[in-house]
Order: sequence, then structure tokens, then C-alpha cells
Amino acid sequence: MAHNKTTPSAIELQSLVDTHQQPFVVIDNEYRIVAVNRAYEKAYGTSHEQAVGEPCYKISHHKDAPCHESGEDCPHVTLFEIGQQDSCVHIHYDADHRIHQVRVTAHPLHGSNGELYMGELIQEISAPAERRLNGRRMVGKTQPFTACMDQLKMVAAAQAPVLLQGETGTGKELAANFIHHNSLRSGQPFLTVDCTVLTESLFETEVFGHVRGAFTGSVGERIGLFEQADGGTLFLDEVGELPLSQQAKLLRVLESGQYRRVGGRKNRKADVRIICATNRHLWDQVRTGQFREDLYYRIACLAVRLPPLRERIDDIELLAPSLLEPISSAMSHDFSLSDDALDRLKQHDYPGNVRELRNILTIAAMHCKNGEIGAEAVDEVMRGHAQARAQSHPARVMETGATPVAPAPEMASSLQGVEAQHINRLLQQHSGNRKRVAAALGVSERTLYRKLKRYALA
Repeated sequence: MAHNKTTPSAIELQSLVDTHQQPFVVIDNEYRIVAVNRAYEKAYGTSHEQAVGEPCYKISHHKDAPCHESGEDCPHVTLFEIGQQDSCVHIHYDADHRIHQVRVTAHPLHGSNGELYMGELIQEISAPAERRLNGRRMVGKTQPFTACMDQLKMVAAAQAPVLLQGETGTGKELAANFIHHNSLRSGQPFLTVDCTVLTESLFETEVFGHVRGAFTGSVGERIGLFEQADGGTLFLDEVGELPLSQQAKLLRVLESGQYRRVGGRKNRKADVRIICATNRHLWDQVRTGQFREDLYYRIACLAVRLPPLRERIDDIELLAPSLLEPISSAMSHDFSLSDDALDRLKQHDYPGNVRELRNILTIAAMHCKNGEIGAEAVDEVMRGHAQARAQSHPARVMETGATPVAPAPEMASSLQGVEAQHINRLLQQHSGNRKRVAAALGVSERTLYRKLKRYALA
């Protein structure tokens, strides 16, 4: 019997999934897809017409049977048998058959007829470097940039753990990827863990894996990222976000080289090089008891500071054309910068660093009619960024519009309150569209996600 793709409940559920910026899919009790959003279509190389009516495991796992039948955790079973929300870590495959480690959270949803559905939110934890980096590379010619590259080349030749320190948007994942591909491990896996996505309960399962029956709902065993990266490199992005309990578990494996899967009794070994990154001052966290001192010394054997863009402004001459290449490819149109536009870009201080520069170029290109981005387009985007920052941090913006140094500690809490209020207003203004809110703030969607979590706006 053909599956009806346009039931009233399905139409209502489709309107729900369209509000999500991350991949979201609605599934019925027979594993059939009822609705998907655009992020899901992009992630799995499918369309709404192709996906709806198909079994979920066929799209995400490229299998002919439910994943739990082959020993994987499956939130579908828990939700439809018990009616409760469930969360687990899955391995999914994109349209090019590349492996992606994702966190899946299943929510019970009810259609207008009272029928139960599973709403599945998919958050990427690790993905192939080529997809995450999207062709981006490290570009520059200034002394701060070349000095940093010399350091990266030096640590690439070693085997010790590396700590990359730099402000948000300075390219820490690019640097980690550079280290890996210039090391003796270049032919082995390079896996990334976004520590801001993992919950405390999922960290150990994700990194070390688990055995069958380790906890309720674990019908199969899971190979952790540490084991998958054997012989290669594991990049822990934003390691400062890890809770103290997980810091202790990470320390043990770094000290002994051994680990156990959750629920397992057997000690396992894996030869993995660890690269960590943070935009925080980890030593300040050590002093306040938020980060373990012994772990700090373990991961900071080789520390490299990535310079902010304001310290290498002349690199914009090379950076801007390089950043425009993927933008041109994505928009199927060749874009270039006028000399005046380049001068304007070099006059900015970039609190959001290279990520902000890329954001400015992307928005300016969207409003460019003849392919050449002029000074007026750049000025308009920068004014929008300045207004967003002024509303978020009024105490930090002087009459000239320049942004001085960070506020004193006693001002922090009040400024955070102002920022939370501003983000909340933007969410209402843009009907919850996180992509537009992030653009208005001049930050990445991942940075916005962190702020939403911090201010309990998610």
C-alpha cells in the first residue's frame, strides 16, 4: 500500500520541523519518515519528496533493517514502547557514504489525530574534516601569521599533546587539521569532538564507547571515537567546556593510554594523539577550580597561540579572496572585491576574527548585483554588525563606535543580562530562525548555540 504523504497531521508536523536550524526528522511507529527540514535534506543529500515515506534507517544508515536489529542503540524503540524522550549517539552516513558521529535526541510528538510520532533532532559531533572545513585553508603573509605557522609545523613533527589557544573565529580547527596532515599520522583518521554539544552523560559513551547492556536502552555495543582514531588524531574542540567529572576520565586515559568502554571490564589501548582547543583562558579556570591543573599540564605540553585577525590586518589582502572562493562556488557566481572595499575591510578590528570577515563577505555578496563587492556594501554590513554589538554591549561601545577592551569583571554579569535580552528580542524578531539571529549578531550558528545554552534560551 502506498504511503500517504499529505495527511493533515503530516502537514502540521512539517511546519514544526521547519522551525529547526539543525537536521530534524519526524518518524512514525513503522520507521517511516513523515517530514524533514532543509538541514536534513542537505545533510543526507535527499529531498522532502525522496525522503518522506522511506524508512529512516535507509536514509541515515544506508541499511535495509532498523539499526537496533544490528545491535545499535535506537531511540525509536524507547519512545514508542515507553513514550519517553531518549538520547543516544549514532553513526550516520551522508550522501557520499562518509561517516558522521551524531547525537540523536528523540521527542514524542502528537499529530492532530492524537497519533504518536518521533521528532528526532540530529546534532553533529564529528564529521570528515573535508566536510567540516569546506575547502577552507590557512592563509596569510604577516609576521604574526608566519610565526604561528612555524610553531604549527614544529609541533606537527612531535607526538605530544597540543593545546591551541585563540579567540573565537581564529581557525583552531583549521590549525588542528594542519598539524595532523603535516605529521607522521597524516594517513590515519582525524576525528573532531565538539565538547559544547556533548552532554555529561554522553561524553564517556561517545569517546570511549560502551558494551551491550551497559545502560537502559543499549541493545548493542558502540566503538568510541578514541578507538576509531587509533593511529591518528583526536581533536577536542572547546575542551574548556568539559565538566570536571569528564576531565578526570580524560586525564586517566591520557596518563595510562588505557580505557574501558562504558559497562565493560576489559582494558583497551589505542594510539591516539590529542589536540585540544579553547577560546578561554584555561589557567584562569584552573585558578578558580573549573579546570583540573593536572589535566592542563597534560594537554598543554605544546601550546600554540593563534593570533586574532586585528593583529594581522594586512593578511586580509590574501584572506578575503580566499574566503570568496567557496562563497562564489556556493552561490554559483564569481565575486571580487573593489580596492575601496578592501580598504574598508582593513580598517575594521574584527572582534569575531576570520569568521566575522567571512560573514561580512557572505552577506555583502548576497546583496551584490554585478559580482564586484564595493565599499558601500561592506559599510552597510559592518553598520549592521556594529548596531548589533552596540545593543548587546552598550557599556563597551564608545561614541566613536570603536570597541575598547573587555569590560571589568564587575560589569560582566550586567552585560550578559543585556546580551541575553538582545538575543531573545532577535529570536522573536526573526521568528526563532537561528541562522538569521547569528547573522545579525555577527557570530557563527555554533557560537549562537553556546549563548542560547548559557542563557537558557534554547
